[in-house]
Amino acid sequence: MTLGEVETFIPVTPTVYIRVEGAAGRMTELHSKLNTEALAFHEQWPYIPHLTIVKMSAEPPARTAFQLARKGWAEYSGSRRILLEKLTFVREDAQDCWVDLAPVLLGRSLVSR
Repeated sequence: MTLGEVETFIPVTPTVYIRVEGAAGRMTELHSKLNTEALAFHEQWPYIPHLTIVKMSAEPPARTAFQLARKGWAEYSGSRRILLEKLTFVREDAQDCWVDLAPVLLGRSLVSR
């Protein structure tokens, strides 16, 4: 998976994240396939594959965090590719309270033979 640029969900939520670029289409496709039938859920926000850096309590510190993260990421000279070995499906129980539902190890069969 390739990581893109540092972005933010401000003003919707005070969250700073790195957008997933390489493999984002495949992750969106998987999300769409899983969000059907018994697992169907109408989400408040559009699905955006990302790596959360920080979710702040308010917009002003999130703007500061966003600027610091953008600067640091721009100065980073290493690889932006990462090996994704596991996905964790989550659900927001209460505002800003996420519950892990199920980890899925990638590259392995999900069904016992």
